[in-house]
Amino acid sequence: MSFEKDDTGRLSLAWLSSLNRVLKKNLKCPLYLQVRKKMVEKYVREESMIRGPKFLTTLRSHTVWEHTPVKLYCTVEGYPTPFVKWYKDGVSIDLSSMKYNVQDNVGIHNLEIVKCETDDTAQYTAVASNIHGQVSTQASVIVKSKFVYPVLLSFAVPMLPEIKYTKINITFLETFGSVFGTEGDTVTLAATMNISPNLANLQPEAQWFRDDHRLSDSKWVKIESGRGESKLTLPHLNKDDEGVYTLRMVTKGGDAAHSAFVSCADGPPPVAGSPGAPMDIKIHDANRDYVIVSWKPPNTTTEGPIIGYFVDRCETGTENWVQCNDSPIKICKYPVPGLFEGHSYYFRVRAINSKGISKPSRMSDPIAALDPTEFERLHAIKLGGKLDVVTYYDDVEDEKKVPGTPSKLHAPETDRTYVVLSWKPAPYHGRAPVWYYIEKVAETGAWQRVNTQVPVRSPRYAVFDLAEGKQYLFRVLAANMYGSSEASEPTEPIQTQELRGVPSAPGQVVATRQTDTSLVIQWAEPKEPNNLIGYYIDVCVKGSKDWDSANHKPHKSNKFVVQGLTTGGTYVFRVQAINELGLSDESQESSPLSVKAALTIPSAPYDIALLACDGESMVLNWKRPVHSGGSPVAEYYINKRRHGEHTWREVNIPPIKERLFKVEHLSAGAVYEFMVYGGSLAGLGAPSAPSKAFHCDAWTMPEPGTALKTSLKQVDILKM
Repeated sequence: MSFEKDDTGRLSLAWLSSLNRVLKKNLKCPLYLQVRKKMVEKYVREESMIRGPKFLTTLRSHTVWEHTPVKLYCTVEGYPTPFVKWYKDGVSIDLSSMKYNVQDNVGIHNLEIVKCETDDTAQYTAVASNIHGQVSTQASVIVKSKFVYPVLLSFAVPMLPEIKYTKINITFLETFGSVFGTEGDTVTLAATMNISPNLANLQPEAQWFRDDHRLSDSKWVKIESGRGESKLTLPHLNKDDEGVYTLRMVTKGGDAAHSAFVSCADGPPPVAGSPGAPMDIKIHDANRDYVIVSWKPPNTTTEGPIIGYFVDRCETGTENWVQCNDSPIKICKYPVPGLFEGHSYYFRVRAINSKGISKPSRMSDPIAALDPTEFERLHAIKLGGKLDVVTYYDDVEDEKKVPGTPSKLHAPETDRTYVVLSWKPAPYHGRAPVWYYIEKVAETGAWQRVNTQVPVRSPRYAVFDLAEGKQYLFRVLAANMYGSSEASEPTEPIQTQELRGVPSAPGQVVATRQTDTSLVIQWAEPKEPNNLIGYYIDVCVKGSKDWDSANHKPHKSNKFVVQGLTTGGTYVFRVQAINELGLSDESQESSPLSVKAALTIPSAPYDIALLACDGESMVLNWKRPVHSGGSPVAEYYINKRRHGEHTWREVNIPPIKERLFKVEHLSAGAVYEFMVYGGSLAGLGAPSAPSKAFHCDAWTMPEPGTALKTSLKQVDILKM
């Protein structure tokens, strides 16, 4: 019988099956008994080897100069052999590019950046996984930019000529308008422009903003610019993307800008009547074993009130979302303990009401569970040449002594049920690791240790499960294998916050006209803001009870432009205030207002002309303003001045109804300039440009008289 092997060099299952069938015909065959024994031994041996991945050597941080290489090493074990994937700031590294080299040598993995640039400064993560689990390790790479200091010359240097920048004029040809989309849509904002002069080496910079926040390329935003065009794409529209988008084309001489509003409505709910997804997930106070997650509540114009929220987490490199809280939490902030040091996580939030659970929010940016003071304990060791290796003081110094007493203990953040403590460690450079014990005292007067199970390694710690509205004192001790320090000075009494409730309702809502499709809404701020986050605005057609959301993301100001309205329609508005506990009562409804273009002042008249002059007066004429502002221009006012003077004087007090006027009481031989204003119901418009300088000299050319006799004759022209 021939031996068949698979791709890994092991005997194939087909060959083993045929051998088993042959040997079973003679159960007492010595060869059969020997093979069965070996198969059992192999199974027992492999079963004992089965285990999840584990890092024997973790990644270490490095500081290097730009244009030099750097290698990150780690060693991992596990059975089956773990697969290692590399990430840069939570984004999978594209190994197809020539920038990176990855090697795997019997469990020793390394990532090499062949030629470091300053934008390679980042946090790098190696995620090892097999069928039994996954682990990760992280390190920072800091790339320093080379800077050549100027050499002071002993001889005189000739003065360089002044640099004169070329002024670039930008005129938008096509622009983007307001967009009203739904979650999951793809939205593109594009603008084309004329650039004059269009110089290849002096192109304007395209900058995109959302509510004055500068945007850059990311998973959620794609920006393309060049050749007189700039385009921004939102590949998966979310309520976090709602806002006013502005494109600024920046040059040396200034900028040209265009703005428009992008709205994002909730997509179809997973269950009818369930709320919309929360938004604006933020991570605060990240530490080696916990983070604090905050978010903003969705609007509930037509849905029932929100009962609470679920917070989920997912480790980077996986798609396994784990619910963090067993029961719904009612406030928009939650401390998530129990994280593994060195691992990176994503977070998301779901809202709950009586009908069901919402879709999850957009996941947060990745955050690493790391000691925030880790970089303070790093220092660089010169290895020669341009390379540095970053290590810890603990690894190079060994002073066998007890750590000193911590100081400056305080609480930078307090909430209803937890307090975040921070302190300054005493100077310590020993190799023995240091940890901390936190103690608290309440009304009983007896000090109680808070962290009895897990020692704290970083000088920052969140104490959970405190009573609401109660005062506490805290102190901290430092310890290592050689003993404990004295307790620090206790804090001043720290009181947890009390649940004060949602904000009071906003005040009177007033609507004013803006354009033929938008209205401006203003309202009075609530008398009891209670940590106000923002506002939701609802709109309803007069006579209807079908309220819709004008915004789907909390608006911070008490003034909002409601866009996308129907010209001639009449609308009513109301406003709700928001804090981390939820939404206030609705404000009183505004008075109904029809959508019409608001009246604006007219533009300036132009082309002032002199029609006649007799040496003491001049007859003037001009052209009406190009833009009337929505109301007829029915009045004109004229100012005059002598050529060379700076002061303008009024010519007429009563307004002029026609675009023709005789200016009298002028001085013969003088030179005058004139300026004209147009007026409408909206007010007095902008002044015209000053006229040409007109000489007040009598016109001596005779005026044409009437025609004496005219006749019409037909003339035939013959071709020769």
